[in-house]
Amino acid sequence: MRACLTNALAAVLASAVLAGCATPPPPARLGLKLPPAALGQSISVQQHLKVERDGRTDDLDVALQVEPEAIDVVGLAFGQRVLSLHYDGKEMTEWRHMMLPRQVRADDVLEDMQLTLWPVDAVARALPLGWRIEEQGLQRTLYLHDEVVMRIAYSGSPRWSGTVVLDNLRYKYRLTVQFAAE
Repeated sequence: MRACLTNALAAVLASAVLAGCATPPPPARLGLKLPPAALGQSISVQQHLKVERDGRTDDLDVALQVEPEAIDVVGLAFGQRVLSLHYDGKEMTEWRHMMLPRQVRADDVLEDMQLTLWPVDAVARALPLGWRIEEQGLQRTLYLHDEVVMRIAYSGSPRWSGTVVLDNLRYKYRLTVQFAAE
């Protein structure tokens, strides 16, 4: 059974790698790294992530814990750990399954998480020149100059409840985050 799961995981991750090889390298990411305390509170949540890109869909279960001093994320696929990251506001350490596609970067995971969950004012203060973020009701929009780069829609409040849909127009993917009931 374990060999079957390992083979299935290897096949899914290998196909993701091959799909990523067909696309040209995207422009550099934003590089956002807010301190954990900027969230304004501690949270511990379970999430189910669905990533849609280039006609394929990949799923990942995630445990997220944010305390004022650190962020910890563990990602599971087919019941196996495929990614762990720890960020203390200064340094990030990560562990990756050897079959995890190189396109899945801990820095990008942290950036999407912070753009989605951190208060809009904290994000806005940390953005480099030329970037801006706006929030209206249950939607956020990230701009580079006047170009929309990302849209984030929330099903409710707080931001880490219900469903969140992040459409990254620059990198052409959709991330749907379903939070488990507390």
